[in-house]
Amino acid sequence: MPRDKTRTHIRVLEAARKEFLEKGYEKASIRAIGESAGITSAGLYRHCKDKEDLFCQVVQPALDALHEWIANHIKNSYESIEKHEYMGLEHQTEIDLVREAVIPYCVEYKLLLTKSGGTRYENFFHDMITEHEKKMQIGLEVMRQYGFDVKELSHEELHIIISAYMTALFEPIVRDYEPDKIEHYLDTVEKFFMPGWHELWGI
Repeated sequence: MPRDKTRTHIRVLEAARKEFLEKGYEKASIRAIGESAGITSAGLYRHCKDKEDLFCQVVQPALDALHEWIANHIKNSYESIEKHEYMGLEHQTEIDLVREAVIPYCVEYKLLLTKSGGTRYENFFHDMITEHEKKMQIGLEVMRQYGFDVKELSHEELHIIISAYMTALFEPIVRDYEPDKIEHYLDTVEKFFMPGWHELWGI
């Protein structure tokens, strides 16, 4: 009776996740991953093109959740701006992003943030901040067009604020905090940052 390839693939991803987490991408061993998954190195290559492809497969669900959350957030925010609904802008923030799309993938984000050197994701955090900054610049301009009293910020000012904000949000993931401690930490970050964002947004 043929083996269930889906189960084998799940074992491969679990073994890879463990190996990358313990050793980082560059020091991780394909042979060790295969042994942990109970297959040969040759068998392992039926599940991936190479080691980087395997790393990408491990973190892809986290990235999918991130991109889906951001797309919905932008859609909902623009709808609130068009209706001039202040509460709509407060309903979802990057703090909710961490709660809803990051915490369920703590291990994958730990890999992206601290173990991805040598992969296409080695600058993941910097790239995420840069992309977030671009999207916020556009959003702030749209808010101005709809009459929000948005404060004028230079590129440098916005970059510093977003970097500080995102670093604070992802720090508990880097430090391997337990979920209840992450929630407490996020409450503190929210109390600290949200008044400042409200001031900048003019709400």
